[in-house]
Formats: sequence, structure tokens, C-alpha cells
Amino acid sequence: MDPNSRVARTVVVHGRVQGVFFRDTCRREAETARVAGWVRNEPDGSVAALFEGHQDAVRAMVDWCRSGPPSARVSRVEVTEVEPTGAAAFEVRF
Repeated sequence: MDPNSRVARTVVVHGRVQGVFFRDTCRREAETARVAGWVRNEPDGSVAALFEGHQDAVRAMVDWCRSGPPSARVSRVEVTEVEPTGAAAFEVRF
């Protein structure tokens, strides 16, 4: 992939998003989409993530966050464009 075509977005997902396998499902979706970055639970009950990769794949991950896994109930998603970090893999952070 041309490094100049990489984009990155941070997202904060609000609603019933902890305790519903959001992080693990997000990791699997990101690996399938070939997106690098991370996902973690936040103390306020939200889930934060960084997605980095091809624009279409990152957009697909942001769109996935708007619904999440079947048990999630997403009420709001905050998306911020950020500079790519050069991440090479996707990880669940604790």
C-alpha cells in the first residue's frame, strides 16, 4: 500500500458497548478489513479505537462502529481524523 494513501481515524463509541464483545468483534472485523490500530474500553463506559489503513477500509470500520456486534446498542459515535501512526497490526488494549 502506498504510505500516502493511508488514513487514520479515532472513534469513541457510546451506548451499551461494554460487556457485549465489542472489542473482540472489532478486532476480528479490523483484521478482516486489513486495518491496523487498537480498541479499548474507557472508564466512562464508552469504547475508543484507532483505525488506520486504506481509506475505504477505515471508512468501513467507522461505519461498523455505528452498530457494533449484535448485542451492542450504539447511541453515538464521535469520529476524529488523525495522522497515521504507522501501526502494522490491530490489537485489543486493556
